[in-house]
Amino acid sequence: MADIAPTGPHSELMGVVFDSFDPATETVVLKFTAPESFLSPRGAVQGGLIAGFLDEAMGWAHVMATGGAEAPLNLEISMSLLKPVGAGPLRATGRVLRRGRRIIFLEGELFDEAGNLLARSTSTAIPTPRPGEA
Repeated sequence: MADIAPTGPHSELMGVVFDSFDPATETVVLKFTAPESFLSPRGAVQGGLIAGFLDEAMGWAHVMATGGAEAPLNLEISMSLLKPVGAGPLRATGRVLRRGRRIIFLEGELFDEAGNLLARSTSTAIPTPRPGEA
C-alpha cells in the first residue's frame, strides 16, 4: 500500500507520514509534525488546521480500505477539541465506521506524542473515484 500513501504539497505542509493500515478494522495511522507556524496567538495549533489533520486521517482510511480506488468527498465534518494541540509530533487514526454504495461514515482521533487524546472527528462522505485513478 506504500504506492498509495499520502503525498503532495498539502501532505508536506502537514508533515504527514504513513504509519500503518489494518484492513480488518479499516483503520489507518498517520503521523504528523505540526510546525510552530501552525500556532495561533493562544499558543495552540489553529482549529482549522487540526481539522485538516483529522480529515487527512479519515480520508486515507477510506482510500486504503478501497485499495486506492476511491476517495471520500465530504458532506459534513464534525470535530471536538479536547485539549490544546501544540507544535511537534502528532499521531492520528482514521477509521471507516460504515461504508455503503452512496454514503460512508468515518471517524478520526488525534493524539500527542504521549498518547493523550487531543481531538476527535466524524465525517459523512460520498465515495467517489480517487482523483487521478483510471
